[in-house]
Amino acid sequence: MTTSFESVPLWAAIPVGGLLILGAFLTFVGAIGFLRLGTFYERIHAPTLGTSGGIGAIMIASMIFFSVSTRSLVLHEFLIGIFVTVTTPVTFMLLARAALHRDRAEQNGDVPRKQSADEAVKGHSS
Repeated sequence: MTTSFESVPLWAAIPVGGLLILGAFLTFVGAIGFLRLGTFYERIHAPTLGTSGGIGAIMIASMIFFSVSTRSLVLHEFLIGIFVTVTTPVTFMLLARAALHRDRAEQNGDVPRKQSADEAVKGHSS
């Protein structure tokens, strides 16, 4: 499908451009955080910014652009958003648990200590 960018009206081009810049900025901030944070457990948080906020803004920009340029409502990007929203936190949680299990088995010093059941209950009640 070939779409002429000149055919998109200004009222649609402005939000599309703004959302693309916002999405790129959030993805860039996530990448910088990934590079600058020290440990694996700190680094696991940075990419979530890029995948949730960055991809969300780019996805909405894509929906607006292709809905206006094809003159029909384009909603299949919602599937992409749902899959990214569901799979990213699960993937990062599994990676963190696997790393935590490995580091505790190897008795590394940088591992967060294991909470007892009483500490876990106190932490959730306060």
